[in-house]
Amino acid sequence: MSFPKDRVVVDSDVNPRDGIGVEIYQDDELVIEIFRDDTERTRTVTVFRDSVSLELMEKAIQRFKDEGLWDFIEYDE
Repeated sequence: MSFPKDRVVVDSDVNPRDGIGVEIYQDDELVIEIFRDDTERTRTVTVFRDSVSLELMEKAIQRFKDEGLWDFIEYDE
């Protein structure tokens, strides 16, 4: 199976983080990850290049929101 060189991957992580995020790839290189950690109740952006365009960052954030990933999961105490 081959993947397009430019793509968006929605992926969850449960160890050590607990949440879900989007990964933005360009030319098969991971460029940006936006991750929502439901335990820590944080949203973080990790950039894997020295710099990215503001346009790409805005598109990545919008995609994160469009995927319905903005809101935290509410855990019962």
